[in-house]
Amino acid sequence: MLALLDASAVRRWCSAAVEGLDARRGEIDDLNVYPIPDGDTGTNLSLTMHGAADSVAADRSGTVGGVLAAMAKGALLGARGNSGVIVSQIISGLAQAFDGAVEADGRLLVKGLRLASDAAYAAVAEPVEGTMLSVVRASAEAVEQLGECPELAAAVSAAAAGAATALAGTPRQLAVLAEAGVVDAGGCGLLVLLEALATVVTGQGSPAPAQRTPARSRLALEMVREAGSPEYGYEVQYLLHAPETALAPLKATLAELGDSLVVVGSGDGLFNVHVHVNDVGAAIEAGVEAGRPHRITVVRFADQVAAQPTGTGRSGTALVTVAPGDGLGDLFRSEGVSVVEGSSDSGVPTVAQVLDEILRTGAAQVILLPNASTVREVAEAAAAQAREQGVSVAVVPTKSPVQGLAAVAVHDETRRFEDDVIALAEAAAATRFAEVTIAVDDSITYAGRCSAGDVLGLIDGEVVEIGADIAEVGTSLVRRLVAAGGELVTVLAGADPGAEAAAQAVHGYLRSEHPLVEVGVFTGGQPRFPLLIGVE
Repeated sequence: MLALLDASAVRRWCSAAVEGLDARRGEIDDLNVYPIPDGDTGTNLSLTMHGAADSVAADRSGTVGGVLAAMAKGALLGARGNSGVIVSQIISGLAQAFDGAVEADGRLLVKGLRLASDAAYAAVAEPVEGTMLSVVRASAEAVEQLGECPELAAAVSAAAAGAATALAGTPRQLAVLAEAGVVDAGGCGLLVLLEALATVVTGQGSPAPAQRTPARSRLALEMVREAGSPEYGYEVQYLLHAPETALAPLKATLAELGDSLVVVGSGDGLFNVHVHVNDVGAAIEAGVEAGRPHRITVVRFADQVAAQPTGTGRSGTALVTVAPGDGLGDLFRSEGVSVVEGSSDSGVPTVAQVLDEILRTGAAQVILLPNASTVREVAEAAAAQAREQGVSVAVVPTKSPVQGLAAVAVHDETRRFEDDVIALAEAAAATRFAEVTIAVDDSITYAGRCSAGDVLGLIDGEVVEIGADIAEVGTSLVRRLVAAGGELVTVLAGADPGAEAAAQAVHGYLRSEHPLVEVGVFTGGQPRFPLLIGVE
């Protein structure tokens, strides 16, 4: 049992929260009174916390405040849907209370949960009781009843217990929950997070989840949305770099355009904006007037509902891949692969985009290639939803487009589906991959300290080279990879200036030093990575 919460404990909490949400994602989705695939609360919360976990994994802080700040920033950047944005703000409230602390006791947790509750309510333009807002407030109030400085274990236990009681009461606060026979989905997800924290602190496992009363029918679940009214047909969400002074006019404009408005920030000029509207262009234009919006996603609710197939009339096998960049897309399409382009900024598509492409193929069996670790969770979520609609989907865990290309090369429609999946997975695993990218911040890597603007060389996701020239770093990476053996090298030139010349420089090195190695150089046009290199 922990008397103090330290950096290691927060890291364990983040991991436990991810595991808990992954395990109960389907249950929380089923509670959801929101029929849109990309809006399922369990999926959104799971993806949000995976974003938090990725940020924590990259963080090197040794204090509880530092790790919580990284967790909050990752949740903000990875927030999906209304529920994900609110959870990111709850974590941000905790981080604010723990700021500067090496370790945290029960006193700081009392302060943190109050700030978390206040921040969550402040983020929502029109707070509604009977939602996760009620659950986080009840959690804070339960801890406050213990006094100003309770023991940490008692505080986290009270927080989880208070949240559980409030969750059970949500149907009495929100009529649509009572009509559907369910508790609030977002509140259930928040309880998973608090129970995970209690487990880490007390060392005792969470109690078995209460058996939720199932909805009387799927139609009951589809009566209304999780947030907002059916008057508005589109969900618009984006990250926004803007000054604090621009927020009030932005909120006023978006409030006039629609509902389900949530705007939260990280304190450094970065905000996550979520709203339901009919005029998508006006919602995005409001962001442009306020600052610089990016990672923009738009979901048309009616399309998502209409896209649900009956599971009949499908046949054959199809390949679907994520390939940001025109050149990459053309390479895969030339092999008969259906392509999801993803965001031009991050390369990560939404669950809805991937699901739509799976369903569009008309195939009964689909092999899905995410081609990036950051896309894996989105691919798994889309695959799970497709399976519920009668499509057999297997995700081959490709971590780079060069692994995806290697997998596609061995695809054989005449094989049994299961055997073909294994063959593609083996081909991908046998392909070592390297990436050249540009550092955006000063940082410490396994190869030493880097500064913003440095050229970084990664092998299998780890930084092994730091330099100043794309061609030189790319050549060094190839030298390392080929030294361990290889017969075929694939080089993909990205969208960055100088990427094509750097790819040709790598080709020239191989022709000179390794003339027996087959080399293929292609224009990928991918963002963020001037060079992608694969060795088979």
